[in-house]
Amino acid sequence: MVTLDVQEQILDKLNTLIVVLNNDGSIDYVSKSANELLGYEPNQLLGQNWWEKTRFTRPEGIQIKNKILNLFENNVGSVSNYEHLLRTKEGGQKWFSWNISFLNEYQLVGFGNDITEKKLSEKRLTDSNKKLIQQNKDITDSIYYAKRIQQSILQTPEQLKGMFDQSFLLFKPKDIVSGDYYWFHEDPDFSYIAAVDCTGHGVPGAMMSMLANSLFREIFINKKLIEPNEILYALDAELSSATNKNNIDQFNDGMDVSLIRINKHTNELTFSGAFRSLIVSGKNGLTELRGSRYPIGFYSDVDKQFESVNSQLQSNDCLYLFSDGYIDQFGGEKDKKLNKSNFKELLSTIYEMPMEEQESFLEYSFNNWKQDNEQTDDVLVIGLKV
Repeated sequence: MVTLDVQEQILDKLNTLIVVLNNDGSIDYVSKSANELLGYEPNQLLGQNWWEKTRFTRPEGIQIKNKILNLFENNVGSVSNYEHLLRTKEGGQKWFSWNISFLNEYQLVGFGNDITEKKLSEKRLTDSNKKLIQQNKDITDSIYYAKRIQQSILQTPEQLKGMFDQSFLLFKPKDIVSGDYYWFHEDPDFSYIAAVDCTGHGVPGAMMSMLANSLFREIFINKKLIEPNEILYALDAELSSATNKNNIDQFNDGMDVSLIRINKHTNELTFSGAFRSLIVSGKNGLTELRGSRYPIGFYSDVDKQFESVNSQLQSNDCLYLFSDGYIDQFGGEKDKKLNKSNFKELLSTIYEMPMEEQESFLEYSFNNWKQDNEQTDDVLVIGLKV
């Protein structure tokens, strides 16, 4: 029997569990703290009782005993550290962190500290993280499903090429779903194209884009409006009606729209914009047609003015409709916005390229400017050549 010294008495008061193991696997000493920590009197755990009473199964006790006895075989002289789960007399469980070292060549001493609360905290944190990971997965799965819905209502580049053989659609959502939206429509006399930048991006922007789709279908298919500025007035009225039905709070979201109509017979262009412009590039240079300074939505108490601008297109003229995502992208050596003047410079250099090459060049230029920066906003550029 090992006599308790002053250090052991102090450890007893600190609720440290002390166990002395002989090289035959029997327990020679258990500190008094076993009563408070495990509910056993020390003498109840001597001999082989330690491996049976403090374990949940007999094989478990044998396995752990053999693991510790290996220290004798390997003649390990340094302190070894383990964490083990022990069974209390009442059938409960407690975790202990053990520091095991040699007393002599025949005996090991283990100092066990109760770390049950720490383990429970770790488990709560792990469970909480698992819950958050699952919740995040559920949300992400839902957003990907929303993406499939959004893609199902968006028209395709092939539909645009059906109207204009020389055309491209550069569409790069910032997130899984997009707040940028586009609309193509034609009748026997006219071709219509709209680039729409809804408030926000991600899920809020995508919800606005779904609303935009409904509004465009109502105005073009049911109301059969043909004048671009009248279409913008109708969009503004329909959006206000759709979002402020209950008069609970003023709805302060909306969309910027660039809308063109091209006469199939004469190539006459009619443009109307709500806070968005149109760029026309031709053999005589580049021209920007500016839209109204009012967006669709917002400012419900303002008398908005949406005007139509007419222009005669020439053969091989290129038209570009766009949201602000491309020009607002941060990057370059000074980490600044690309800005509209640089965007115009890019467009002026690609005028003579085929439209597919123009799209590739604009995407390359965008990525080269952005580098490792996060994409700032949804990106939409529609290009066509008449």
